[in-house]
Amino acid sequence: MLLNYEQSGLSIEQAPSVIVIHGLFGSLDNLKVVARALAEHFHVVNVDVRNHGRSFHSEQMDYPAMAADIITLLDHLGIEKAHLVGHSMGGKIAMQVALSKPECVDKLVVLDIAPVAYHSRHDAIFKALHKVANNAVQSRSEADALMSEHIDAQGVRQFLAKSLSKTDSGALGWQFNLPVLTAQYEQILSAPVANDSCLCDTLFIKGADSDYIDSPHRDEIMRLFPKAKAKVIQGAGHWLHAEKPVAVNKSIVDFLTR
Repeated sequence: MLLNYEQSGLSIEQAPSVIVIHGLFGSLDNLKVVARALAEHFHVVNVDVRNHGRSFHSEQMDYPAMAADIITLLDHLGIEKAHLVGHSMGGKIAMQVALSKPECVDKLVVLDIAPVAYHSRHDAIFKALHKVANNAVQSRSEADALMSEHIDAQGVRQFLAKSLSKTDSGALGWQFNLPVLTAQYEQILSAPVANDSCLCDTLFIKGADSDYIDSPHRDEIMRLFPKAKAKVIQGAGHWLHAEKPVAVNKSIVDFLTR
């Protein structure tokens, strides 16, 4: 099956292609700020990951399967080699593509995630999402009030609310496949599967205030991506592209056009 995607920027014939991959609970809308900056220089393909946005639903949510989705899309579009840009879970998917099929990756940009397994950090979010799912909410304000019982940060609630849409019953529901994301959460937390390292030029961009990439992760990053470089965005956390879009976009464009 084919992922939902949007193309922008220059044509495939005019410029190299960049695949842009969002993170958990998101959709292709979340990285449009990045896609717009890239569109001046590249052919840009912004995707909805499986079980998110308008892409197909599946019981499987491991990184080899999600990487295979990207490779299938590249084949469908006739793209032999592309740059990959991924945030959080999307960064792990991009890394898995580079590790599984390095010949189809030119340069790799990973936004605020490391190729390691993480401990659970979304418990409150899952509680909030299920609270909304279990009530026939009619408005975003009603959904926000329910989520606020578990999530204090308004910005996080606003981000999640972008994935609410009208269901056949007229109530609001989640576009992402909440039952599968809940059941497969351990897979999402896991590290990409690696049999060898990837020698593609790689840039890891970290939010200075985020703990998703820390010094203990350096050895694994360099083991799997020995040509990796790092860029730290001051005054930004895990959602660095939303908090500091100008600095993040400049770092990505400079790296890919070098």
